[in-house]
Amino acid sequence: MKERRSKLQILADILEALAQSGEMNISQLLTAANLSYDRLSKYLSELEANNLVVIERQSLEVKIKPTSKGLSFLQEYKKIKEIAIAFGISL
Repeated sequence: MKERRSKLQILADILEALAQSGEMNISQLLTAANLSYDRLSKYLSELEANNLVVIERQSLEVKIKPTSKGLSFLQEYKKIKEIAIAFGISL
């Protein structure tokens, strides 16, 4: 059975998907982050509240982009993850 992702891992997965593409719409991000709409909405609200992503709403279209703070967070998360793995700790 596959191990569940932590909240931190899910947030990092969302930011990683956005970092790779530059911007995504909701459907693209749902697929890339492998989340339901409800869970993605919850995490996006938290990321937006902490200025890690920008959500641009235009009539019927929504575009989500990482901020420089979000990209910095992702880089630091990757460093911490590497250290944790080196010590045999899973995040």
